[in-house]
Amino acid sequence: MSSENERRGLKWLLGFLIWTGIGLAFAAQFYVSSVKAGQPVSWQSAIIWSLGDWYVWALLSILVLKLARRFPLEGKQWAVCLAIHLCGSLVTSVAYIFVRAGLATLQSHLHGQSADFLEAFSSLLIKTLFFNALIYWVIVSVAHALNYYRRYRERELRASELERNLTAAKLKTLQMQLNPHFLFNTLHAISALMHKDVNAADRMISRLSELLRRALDSSEAQEVPLRQEIDFLRRYLEIEQTRFGERLAVQFAIPDGISDLLVPNLILQPLVENAIKHGIEPNARGGIIEIGAWLEENRLVLEVRDNGGGFSKAYDERIGLGNTRSRLTQLYGDDHTFDIQTLASGGASATIRIPAIK
Repeated sequence: MSSENERRGLKWLLGFLIWTGIGLAFAAQFYVSSVKAGQPVSWQSAIIWSLGDWYVWALLSILVLKLARRFPLEGKQWAVCLAIHLCGSLVTSVAYIFVRAGLATLQSHLHGQSADFLEAFSSLLIKTLFFNALIYWVIVSVAHALNYYRRYRERELRASELERNLTAAKLKTLQMQLNPHFLFNTLHAISALMHKDVNAADRMISRLSELLRRALDSSEAQEVPLRQEIDFLRRYLEIEQTRFGERLAVQFAIPDGISDLLVPNLILQPLVENAIKHGIEPNARGGIIEIGAWLEENRLVLEVRDNGGGFSKAYDERIGLGNTRSRLTQLYGDDHTFDIQTLASGGASATIRIPAIK
């Protein structure tokens, strides 16, 4: 409630300053023109008379703005509204002349001069009637322009909100696809290991339970700190190392100072899973997976590489990498890159560049 009162107070203050500015501008014009006409007036008199003119309009503008909001010049009833505003401009012009004539009479008496109300009214009627009508229409035009701008901003905000909701829904759908995919592959590995090493399979089930608990705890977050992502990845790799044993070696290269930067939740797991599937699993001797992160100007670079056989020509992005590409597009639009390539030295790499944001 207090913020609403503050906004209302700021609007009143802004209106007062606008009308005061107009009054001072006309006071300067009045002063200069009177000097050139050979009938100079003092700055004080010019300011008093000009502010008197425009403060009257400041009061009348409240009524004009209400009429403009109540009878907008649009829609099926625009002709009726136009007629109302034509009458309104005439009535407001006469009202201004009446109030200004009374104020002029009072100002004259305060300066020790005699003045007649009817004489002042008649003079103002001849001099300002059409000018007053013009001011009325200027106020109505400004009111309509502000109303159009307000509605334009409201439409923009609604469109932006709808876009955010749609993006969030798409991201949620992608994440819901990723979790069953990860779970299916892990359970498949446990099933295969069950016939070879029951104790190892039991350890994998225990670690999977803990991993799923962590995944569920952060399921609502689209972005998490890098340290949380790396911690999840280490626990996932514990499961894979139980499965592959000495065939799978892992190296992390994560420098200090970037662990608080935000990354998409579970963005590295499908990259590592892909490296294991295509780089480690087909190789009887196993291999090494390297996970690195570093800053490159204002970008955070994430990279997963292996020393396997690289990508085949017939390689097709399935759920893992395809899902990763879609999530990055939803989160960052064009403000990211995601590259996968076969390395000349052997193996493959997947590299992500995203904005470095805490």
